[in-house]
Amino acid sequence: MPAADFERLGIFYIGRAYDAEQAKPRDELILYDAKDLVTHAVCLGMTGSGKTGLCITLLEEAALDGVPAIAIDPKGDLTNLLLTFPELRPEDFLPWVNEDDARQKGLSVEEYARQQAEMWASGLAAWGQDGARIRRMREAAEFTVYTPGSTAGMPVSILSSFAAPPAPIRQDRELLGDRVSITATSLLGLVGIEADPVVSREHILLSTILDAAWQAGEDLDLASLIQHVQTPPVSRVGVIDLETFYPSTERFALALRLNNLLAAPGFSNWMVGEPMDVERLLYNDRGKPRVSVFSIAHLSDAERMFFVALLLNQVLGWMRGQSGTTSLRAILYMDEIFGFFPPVANPPAKRPLLTLLKQGRAFGLGVVLATQNPVDLDYKGLSNAGTWFLGRLQTERDKARVLDGLEGVSAASGEGFDRGGIDRLLSRLGRRVFLLHNVHRATPDVFETRWAMSYLRGPLTRDQIKRLVDPTRAAGVDAAPVSAAVPAAAPSVPLPTVAAPAAVPAAAPTRPVLPPGIPQYFAPAAAAPEGGQVRYEPMLLGAAQVLLHDAKAGVDARRDVVVLVPFTTGVVAVDWAAARDAGFGATDLQASPAQPGLFGGLPPAATRPKSYEAWSKEFAGWLLQEQQIEIFRHPGSGLLSQASESERDFRIRLQGAMRERRDQAVERWRQKYGQRVTTLTERLRRAQEAVEREKQQAQQQQVQTAVSVGATILDAFMGRRAIRSGTIGRATTAARGASRSYKEAQDVKRAQETAEALQQQLDALEAKIRSEIETAVAASDPATDPLEKVVVKPKRTGVTVRAVGIAWIPG
Repeated sequence: MPAADFERLGIFYIGRAYDAEQAKPRDELILYDAKDLVTHAVCLGMTGSGKTGLCITLLEEAALDGVPAIAIDPKGDLTNLLLTFPELRPEDFLPWVNEDDARQKGLSVEEYARQQAEMWASGLAAWGQDGARIRRMREAAEFTVYTPGSTAGMPVSILSSFAAPPAPIRQDRELLGDRVSITATSLLGLVGIEADPVVSREHILLSTILDAAWQAGEDLDLASLIQHVQTPPVSRVGVIDLETFYPSTERFALALRLNNLLAAPGFSNWMVGEPMDVERLLYNDRGKPRVSVFSIAHLSDAERMFFVALLLNQVLGWMRGQSGTTSLRAILYMDEIFGFFPPVANPPAKRPLLTLLKQGRAFGLGVVLATQNPVDLDYKGLSNAGTWFLGRLQTERDKARVLDGLEGVSAASGEGFDRGGIDRLLSRLGRRVFLLHNVHRATPDVFETRWAMSYLRGPLTRDQIKRLVDPTRAAGVDAAPVSAAVPAAAPSVPLPTVAAPAAVPAAAPTRPVLPPGIPQYFAPAAAAPEGGQVRYEPMLLGAAQVLLHDAKAGVDARRDVVVLVPFTTGVVAVDWAAARDAGFGATDLQASPAQPGLFGGLPPAATRPKSYEAWSKEFAGWLLQEQQIEIFRHPGSGLLSQASESERDFRIRLQGAMRERRDQAVERWRQKYGQRVTTLTERLRRAQEAVEREKQQAQQQQVQTAVSVGATILDAFMGRRAIRSGTIGRATTAARGASRSYKEAQDVKRAQETAEALQQQLDALEAKIRSEIETAVAASDPATDPLEKVVVKPKRTGVTVRAVGIAWIPG
């Protein structure tokens, strides 16, 4: 099949239609609209049904479409996403083939690798794919394997999980309460304490500590959490004093358990590596989409629950900080949710997962869940899923449970549900054959999944994961970051903390006596050095407010600038080009020294009031030149970055905006051409039925003609001397039959020509639609397009000098 049939914007190519009654595939492609995944998906199927392969193809299609994903992999199969070989050479497959499989087939590892390479090449070709498509996928997204608690893959640090959540979470008492409770439950579970949030003193204490710290915006780590357990930041819990509620001796026992966890040799692996920053997990430093696979097969059950709950909390916090969208922004996929989403119990991972299912749609987050144990699922929670991929099920009990769930989903969406028909379809499913029930489609589809581009060799060993990730680890995950935009809050000149000038006049025990017109300020005091006095060094301080406004560029920013410039003894006593950030605000300045000390000397120019008038004007001129904002403009769309937005963040936002424009364009073209496509499709269907009908009539006429001709020939062949009237009649009938056969053949030909003409019209219309959409939205790539820089400088009226005077800097 031509690639153009399935290489469409915002469309996932997942397979071909399948005739379940005749057990054979049909020519019709099954294309899944990426926007439908915003309403989430569930994939169910027993071992060997092809469930993991189907979900991997979904992630492959998302990567091709530039949609990032976080994939939680409890079994180790998703690491296969990194086994992609565009050249399809046997030597590419060789390090990854399963030696046991080769041995069972009586082949050497080299022969087996060659066989696998040939099988993958032919399998891809049969589905209209090739190495070029694999290469495009690898260029479209970056794939990484993380192994929490292990250094086999890329390690990931959980420290950020104890950091204060973002403001949208802290300001929502329900969300903050959920996060506090889940974190406390997960942590206690890791140390072997099954804690009830209402009854357990341990849980209530940890929740109180976390809540108090996070509401204050305080970041915690495990060490500080242990200290807070010993000396909590509260004196009462509820209406009971702390010592009565939880005596210090008993709190010390809890602190010891947590400390043992921290001191365990293996736990150090949880504290190193990349932070669990969802934005970085979804995009690299260049703004390129990432598929981040979290392999947790090596963890114990308690560790898995601990990590998954923390990760889901981080995703929830990230999601709440995003703007709303109707397009698919990112995917959260979990390969086996058995035990994480049970119908009755409430493990730590269940609550954030439920929240993501309920709220993810508004933020463009598609949640995809898969399992081979359909009985152990909360189907009330899964009623939020609009797409169900159903494969072969193991027992009648499993099938009945799935039918109950589907019936609930249909009832919630107000649609009818043919339980008997779905039951019969499920009974006919074979390997790699799935029933697709999508609330966005009128009827369910049975389809065979396409061939995966990734080499599905099964779970990788620890050493294989290490070998897979080592090149990325050596190069760094983001080996070539792009330059970041200048933040709005920072001046264009680098402003590190100021040190005292290298050469100053000798210090004196008293401050120099100066004319009354010279302003003097004292910077925030520093502690006196041990065994010595504070030394105050004079520097010129400039404080101003700078307004940067450009309505066309969408910039309206205010900066409060406080800088320091060292005095020199040269001809030019002050050079504003040497200005450095003061490190404090104007409101931090004091009128008198906090403690006695020594005072540095001043150059002559600093003792004359008129100098400060000149320096003030120079300061304003310097601000006009140096205080500016650089923002980015995308030429293809005309979109502008925000004042404080880096190039990476702008490219990420740009990809989302362009995807929304694309989806809107696709929807407009669907409305514009939808009726014509429907009409042509229906006419083509009737024409194809007419072809089949004419063929059947022609075949029947051919049989009748053959019988009449055969009887006439038989009479003649028997050598009868007298030609009876019956024989003459049969000859005449045979002649008329031959004429009718010819006519029927012509009818078949005309019907075929009509069907072919309609098919050509439909193909031409679809090609026109595809061309118009691609011309409208695919003229540029927001991830790689060059960006223009737009510089916004302040106007003279936008610079207000607040103060220019001597600042005494303690050191």
